[in-house]
Amino acid sequence: METESEPYVRLATLRQLHRVVAELNTARSLADTLQTVVDGIVVGLGYELACVNLVRPDGDLVVAAFAGDPAAEALITGRVGSRPSWDRRLTMGENWDGLRFIPHTEGWILMEDDVPQWHTDGPDPRFEDEWHPEDRLYAPMYASGGELLGVISVDRPRNGRRPGAWGREALQMYAFQAAIAISNARLRANMQRALVRLEREQQALRASEESFRQAFEYAPSGMAIAEMGGDQHGRLLRTNDALCRLLGRPASVLRRYSFSDLVHPEDIGTLLRTSAEGGRAELRLGRRDGTYVWVSLRNSVVADAADGPRFLLTHVEDIEERKRHELQLAHRASHDSLTGLPNSAELRARLGARLCRRPQSVRATAVEALDAAYEGREGAHLGGHEAGGGAGEHGFPADGPDRPTGTDAFEYPGGGAGPLVPGPGGPGAYDHHVHTVAPATDIDDGTKGLAVLFCDLDGFKSINDRFGHHTGDAVLIEVARRLSTCVRDGDTVARLGGDEFVVLADGLGAADAADLAVRLRNAIIPPIRVDGRAVRVGASFGIGWASCGMSADEVLRSADQRMYIEKRSRSKAHRRAG
Repeated sequence: METESEPYVRLATLRQLHRVVAELNTARSLADTLQTVVDGIVVGLGYELACVNLVRPDGDLVVAAFAGDPAAEALITGRVGSRPSWDRRLTMGENWDGLRFIPHTEGWILMEDDVPQWHTDGPDPRFEDEWHPEDRLYAPMYASGGELLGVISVDRPRNGRRPGAWGREALQMYAFQAAIAISNARLRANMQRALVRLEREQQALRASEESFRQAFEYAPSGMAIAEMGGDQHGRLLRTNDALCRLLGRPASVLRRYSFSDLVHPEDIGTLLRTSAEGGRAELRLGRRDGTYVWVSLRNSVVADAADGPRFLLTHVEDIEERKRHELQLAHRASHDSLTGLPNSAELRARLGARLCRRPQSVRATAVEALDAAYEGREGAHLGGHEAGGGAGEHGFPADGPDRPTGTDAFEYPGGGAGPLVPGPGGPGAYDHHVHTVAPATDIDDGTKGLAVLFCDLDGFKSINDRFGHHTGDAVLIEVARRLSTCVRDGDTVARLGGDEFVVLADGLGAADAADLAVRLRNAIIPPIRVDGRAVRVGASFGIGWASCGMSADEVLRSADQRMYIEKRSRSKAHRRAG
């Protein structure tokens, strides 16, 4: 009878196995898949109880799903058994072609380990193949790589007997299909989590991009993104409205330029250093109308992606007003507040920039020549040619495109630093220094030098006393104007204080200096009208000569002494008459 029914048993088992395996593929989530696995065992494979123990990332196994007994399910679901305890169980008992059966005669030693388990009541078996309440049957599930994925535990076959060959094979095949289903569910869960995470990252990226766009576009100061590296290094890729308004150019036009196309020629070095290193700099950028505006330019190097191209994010702040105030403060510090002429400190700085410590006739010692390789070069870069913004025909700073002309040609206070020393090339070998010499006598021998004309007004005190300081100030302002109109663009007219003025004129001989003094005196003599009243002042001039080896104070003292000699040589009335 058993033999005749065996084909039917096999066919029925395969049908049940096919049906429950098909159910595995309908589950959508990992939790649904695990519950479908245990339900399929109870419904389709003929066991009253089934449990799935799933391997956690730390290696231990957790009871992930249970079917057949609600009380037992509530008791052990979520509990964890250690990996060593499970490894021990999977090596005990009998190996049924991949399944692990532990009979009650051996399983009593497992009663005290930490693997979650339940206990069923029932009579002791009467037959050899009858199922005992303490028998244990496990079906390990392995992933495609061979690592343990989990273990299916079953209990209490409905026929009350240990499973035969076909029952064992069915459970083994089901465990194999369950492992595939669980792996696929895990993969889907991981993909879903990755998609959710990617969507959140994309949303955050879109929000960040929108925040950056709004911050970039609506920033009150200029912003630009420029290429970094390659043939198009520095080319503007994107600009905001504030930068377009500042430079007077639309964004479509600015994209044709780089900052090097817009920067003032004198500031190109500053821009290149800032672009290469990042950081900030103050420089001038060209506007559409041809003028230049002072800006504070701050660069940040940013990457488009992990290995993507790098860009320069540039913040451009308008500092024109601050620069104007700085120049005004510098001008006030170096110029007389009443007449607008360079003051005493500025005069000494300009004069000192032309003088070195030794006259041309004195040769440098070997030690001084060696020092010149260091000190001379540094002094030259800090002297009139560098600190003063370049040298003109007479060795003074030349007028730049933004510099005024005439007596105000020297806008930069402190144009000179310490005087220079002779270089190692012998007499006259000065680094960036035009040696200043003076005519030997008052007779014009063809020598051209730096003339220092010291002017003291005659009769000014009486005007100040009779008509008050208001009239005196007006006289000083007019005298300053008349002196300034009588000199060349490269010359300097300065006010020392009170009624004393000094004129620096380079490239003059003795006769030239005397003629200049006469012209200046004649310019001062004509009456000066103040509040409808005509007043007159005279002027006494002393001509000194600047020469290397002298200090600025020594040069001014020499010219002052000559002025007093000239003043005493003329009567008081003659002095007032000029």
